[in-house]
Amino acid sequence: MRLADFEGMVRRMADEVPREFLQGIAEIVVSPRTVPHPTRSDIYTMGECIPLPEGAGGGPESVQSRVVLYHGSFAALARVNGGLDWREEAWETLTHELRHHLEWRARTPDLEELDWAVEQNFARHDGEPFDPMFFQRGESVGEGMWRVEDDHFIDRVVADLGGTVEAVWRERHYRVAVPVNATFPAFLVLEGIADPPEGDLILVLRKKPGLLDLLRPSTVFSETVRAEPLDYLIS
Repeated sequence: MRLADFEGMVRRMADEVPREFLQGIAEIVVSPRTVPHPTRSDIYTMGECIPLPEGAGGGPESVQSRVVLYHGSFAALARVNGGLDWREEAWETLTHELRHHLEWRARTPDLEELDWAVEQNFARHDGEPFDPMFFQRGESVGEGMWRVEDDHFIDRVVADLGGTVEAVWRERHYRVAVPVNATFPAFLVLEGIADPPEGDLILVLRKKPGLLDLLRPSTVFSETVRAEPLDYLIS
């Protein structure tokens, strides 16, 4: 999509946003820049919410922001992903950045924590060190279950890593054999699941943390394992 066409599309999108969600937004603009991730290939910054200096008083009404969408980043992503839906991606980026602004006005950090969780999940995928509790900064989608983008995490606190454990996904029970060399915390990517999520389904096995666990970094065990379906559903 050409820059001028992209700018027109973003202007029309901004007109669709209810006025109350635009309070404190100084402007919504399109930049021709391409903003690659500093360390990860094929990842781009699609937009930013840039805080502006607060006015007198420092109350929520004084928070102002400038929202920028980067056309070059969209074009680069389209070259990587030939099926890119420009409008859907632009709308998601615009609303994401507006949410940043609204949370700054409300003095709540939820979206910033989710962005951090996404970065940690990138590190997990790339085999780099990550905070093993990052997924709990994602979206809670049920008791003991969290979502970070397309990946789902089933959180289990267990006494030891011997034998097998059960996991539940979409009301079905599965038996999972824990690898004999597993250590805490263990991230087990489950295969053989019926109706799997779009991304990974990870069973996280961890022990109840003590004081020393909070003070020292964890070495994370990660392995792909097969989940065997059991012959009953949740009643």
